[in-house]
Amino acid sequence: MHGEYKVPGGKLVVVDLDVVDGKLANFHLAGDFFLEPDDALESIDAAVTGLPAESDSATIAAAVRGALPENATLLGFTPEAVAVAVRRSLVKASGWRDYEWSIVHPPAVPPAVNLALDEVLATEVGEGRRRPTLRIWEWDQSAVVIGSFQSLKNEVDPEGAAAHGFDVVRRISGGGAMLMEKGAIITYSLYVPAELVQGMSFADSYAFLDEWVIVALQSLGIDAVYKPLNDITSPKGKIGGAAQKRFGNGGILHHATLSYDMDGEVMTQVLRIGREKLSDKGITSAAKRVDPIRSQTGLSRAAIIERMKETFTALYGATPGDITDEEYERADQLVAEKFSTPEWIARVP
Repeated sequence: MHGEYKVPGGKLVVVDLDVVDGKLANFHLAGDFFLEPDDALESIDAAVTGLPAESDSATIAAAVRGALPENATLLGFTPEAVAVAVRRSLVKASGWRDYEWSIVHPPAVPPAVNLALDEVLATEVGEGRRRPTLRIWEWDQSAVVIGSFQSLKNEVDPEGAAAHGFDVVRRISGGGAMLMEKGAIITYSLYVPAELVQGMSFADSYAFLDEWVIVALQSLGIDAVYKPLNDITSPKGKIGGAAQKRFGNGGILHHATLSYDMDGEVMTQVLRIGREKLSDKGITSAAKRVDPIRSQTGLSRAAIIERMKETFTALYGATPGDITDEEYERADQLVAEKFSTPEWIARVP
């Protein structure tokens, strides 16, 4: 069995192994990482060989860590990364290049339609009727998008939202509220098969699915990194955040919103950002939590998006695609039946 795991921001970890009588056998670790001393590689191989094949990632990582010499140095990978590669080999996980990817960047639609398209397209990928897809959002009106499990009254100031022209909508993924001002943010969605993240923890999959955008931002001179669980950040402040929804049919929705430009005062008037939430970030102003891409590059929003599409295409071999009329029709139906209804928007009052 063969497994690979590219550590987000790090190196490639490759494992080859057999399963004999329910145990891992003939285990060999390889990759472009750095490891000192040299014989630590043999220690890792010996530690994993003989483990039960049903061992979880934590057990495998603990075995690797326990076998390392006291002075061992690991650069570009961790014992946890070895464990992920092992689990991916056992479940026959796929890689980015195993798929034909589409990039769709359609014209603007209302916020509720964007949310409905997420459900439609992720379902299509899970059922095998659509290729794995990257979609760039466009919209022609501002909105507050709250997480699936957030309280409407606790997150949004209705008077502030109305005064600044923000609709309020609710997405199907968890996470926090996003202030989506037209022309001021960049939002994208990935619709992927579950096999792409097999063997990874939920947390690991976030950084894995967003590594391409980190590469794109770094190519623009932004010192972007991923901060668990779901933040894309830089030394100057948070840039954006991601969220996920996993479907029973094997499809995964992973989407992220990046701040291109923003008015921090508007954010504090529209969103009810409590002092407790800010205090655990070690700051006193919500406006200081997010540092827009524009302030770090000076480039237009369109130029940033173009670099993102170019990076994704170069890494994974994507080609331009479209959203079908039938998919738009299903999205419109979902808007009428779900996303625009008071029952959904206030499902958590």
